[in-house]
Amino acid sequence: MIITDTHTHLYSEAFDEDRDEMMQRALDAGVERFFIPAIDSTYTQSMLDLESNYSDNVFLMMGLHPTHVKEDYKDELAHVEEWLDKKKFYAVGEIGVDLYWDKTFLKEQQEAFAYQIRLAKRHQLPIVIHCRDAFDEVFEVLEQEKDDGLFGIFHCFTGTLEQAYQAISYNMKLGIGGVATFKNGKIDQFLSQIDLKHIVLETDSPYLAPAPYRGKRNESSYIVKVLEKLSSIYSMPEKEIAAITTENSKEIFGV
Repeated sequence: MIITDTHTHLYSEAFDEDRDEMMQRALDAGVERFFIPAIDSTYTQSMLDLESNYSDNVFLMMGLHPTHVKEDYKDELAHVEEWLDKKKFYAVGEIGVDLYWDKTFLKEQQEAFAYQIRLAKRHQLPIVIHCRDAFDEVFEVLEQEKDDGLFGIFHCFTGTLEQAYQAISYNMKLGIGGVATFKNGKIDQFLSQIDLKHIVLETDSPYLAPAPYRGKRNESSYIVKVLEKLSSIYSMPEKEIAAITTENSKEIFGV
């Protein structure tokens, strides 16, 4: 059984003390494919080091995270563009809009989001969307940019059934992680109405650990708890869900 974690920050400082052991636990659990989203330029070298150390299993994205869109965002976008021209990445992400912490840079976040979507299209890459308290603002940009070149993953999907269908209409898979295991996560109540062909698995580690680890550091091996939950929701063997969601990830990332 091969499991794919489509969204995990393995380069995070949270793993500096035990990264190799954490990676081994994930590999032992059947997680063989790790897709790594970018945050900003300060993490690029750590991501490259991770790829170098786990070249058979780690696949990098490049992008500017919306919470890191600040006054210098154009410099950061130039960094993204430079690296996309320089080496192989598997997606532009994570990109999008986040209004949970701060609404100061909404206009700049949307500009950066649209710009990076266009970069992804130029390189024929998927996008990986971060959306927090910003579904309308994200959909506004997607509506402007929709065409045959737009596709990707709506990471950490936590919206309604209606919003799920809207995301899918823009050629997005839904990234399902620890939230599906939360008692108040809500998406578990309607997920069975969404065909598995639209679903990929993720952890977003070190964030959003699934039950029973909620509140602790998340890691990629915990994706088995998400798999267990989806097995229950879809009344389907874990092995089959792992196979379908891994195929879905291959469709998106091309590897």
